[in-house]
Amino acid sequence: MPRIKNRGYQLFNPSYIAPVSARRWRMAAYIRLSKEDLQKIKKGLDCSNSVANQQGMLHDFYESHMEELESYTEYVDDGHTGTDTDREHFQDMMADIMSRKINCVVVKDLSRLARNYSDAGSLIDNLFVQLGVRFISLAENVDSYLDPDSVSDIKVPITNVMNDNYCFQTSKKIRQVFDYKRRNGQYIGSFAPFGYVKDPDDKHQLLVDPDAAEVVKLVYSLFLQGSSKRAVSLYLNEHGIPSPAAYRRIKGLPVSSAVGDDPMWSARMIHEVLTNEIYTGDMVQGRHRVKSYKVHQIETVPEEEWVRVPNTHEAIIVRETFDKVQGLMKRDTRTSPQGRQVHLFSGFLRCADCGKAVTRSVSGRHVYYACSTYKNRSRTACTMHSIKHNRLEAAVLFAIQQQVHLAVSYAETVTRINTAPVKKCQSKRLDDLIAAKERELAKVTRYKQGLYQDWKDGEITREDYHNMKADYERQTITLTAVLKNLTAERAELANGVDNEHPALVAFMRYQNIDELTRDILVELVDYIKVYENGNISVRFKFADELRKIVEYIELNNETPALVV
Repeated sequence: MPRIKNRGYQLFNPSYIAPVSARRWRMAAYIRLSKEDLQKIKKGLDCSNSVANQQGMLHDFYESHMEELESYTEYVDDGHTGTDTDREHFQDMMADIMSRKINCVVVKDLSRLARNYSDAGSLIDNLFVQLGVRFISLAENVDSYLDPDSVSDIKVPITNVMNDNYCFQTSKKIRQVFDYKRRNGQYIGSFAPFGYVKDPDDKHQLLVDPDAAEVVKLVYSLFLQGSSKRAVSLYLNEHGIPSPAAYRRIKGLPVSSAVGDDPMWSARMIHEVLTNEIYTGDMVQGRHRVKSYKVHQIETVPEEEWVRVPNTHEAIIVRETFDKVQGLMKRDTRTSPQGRQVHLFSGFLRCADCGKAVTRSVSGRHVYYACSTYKNRSRTACTMHSIKHNRLEAAVLFAIQQQVHLAVSYAETVTRINTAPVKKCQSKRLDDLIAAKERELAKVTRYKQGLYQDWKDGEITREDYHNMKADYERQTITLTAVLKNLTAERAELANGVDNEHPALVAFMRYQNIDELTRDILVELVDYIKVYENGNISVRFKFADELRKIVEYIELNNETPALVV
């Protein structure tokens, strides 16, 4: 037997091949209604492919040919594409063919069997022939038993090609429409995300669902307070808060089969809520796509290709909170299976020497931190870098208090500068840096321009010419980017700084801090380095912004600004 390609249906070598001389056939009436056909029927445009119409035609054929048909079995795939064979009842039919329950397949037309040209050809010309299965298509007047040549008639492959092309063109048009709607900020999902409902007057717009939105806010709040994703799910379950699927059923809203039927929250569900940017009020779509109109597998789209449209609907979570959560989720904040609370410094500590995480350990009543490389990998690769929890907490709290004090001082100084009659706007440091980079760029440009003549004069080889040209082009790109950033920084300095600068506001809201919490760490601290002698250094967020504020103060104030 020739080798048969597997195109999605189950295939094995049959133990029985029906004899050609058979006159009594066990008929399979295969019926398929596509989603497109269903939409046409709903709109009253075309009912020719309805399930009822196909059933009527195939049953009439059976009744008019009962002298040669000993049985009738119906297989119906309602709302399934014909571009692949991964259809439940199509697979059932193929299994029955393999087990000799069926030896005759009848369809209304060729497109019902398959719209994929290669699949249709493989079935009709290859598999059915080898298994001795009679194939009949009523619309094209194809009968592989009574008229074997009808299968090879040019109209069959042409019809299959046309069906295939029809699917391609339809798929292309649908993609174009969806892309247009995405770029215009219209929601195209079948089901609204948890926390929202579709506007009854415009299904492409989202409205806040007040009850569900409060649950979303609670999830974010618990996570920022230090609860793990598992702990958040346990909290919601213990307090009788229904999962998204259960909530939709309670409210009588449509439920996607993709979300499952679990009435309980899970860590995976919490992760989906915490990472869904749609809660910020921005429409983010196109994160997944079907590989092709023939291959219906879902693939993840790179983030740079996502379609983002800002401010299309009411936000449930402010952008600042969302970004804070995303930053926190990138840290190593794993807990034990029994643990519900993420430890205070989880994800923030680094070894000052090897750069790896500094992890928490408990010895009796004492809690301390030590380099993970030293603890878990090799004691020759790094040293212990040990520090007790109480000492670490006190040191970090003191560092934050000092930075808050500085922020208050900066804000007061900025206010005084901005109320002065004359204000400087030029930074000699920036002017000198820009001038130096401009000279460097001009020099690289001259060298690059002279390369061609050097090559023509035989002073350098062709290979040297191309290598040096590429190197100068890389330098040009780098220098141009640096100049752009420096020029923007100078322009920003010229515009001045006010005491409501986000970097100042972030620290000033903690003027009376006397206790360290994870919320404070998440908002203010980037990371904490632990040194071998037990000392620490704190890398604060807004470091670049604070540096610019200090320069602005130093430029306009006789008293130098203090820097931590």
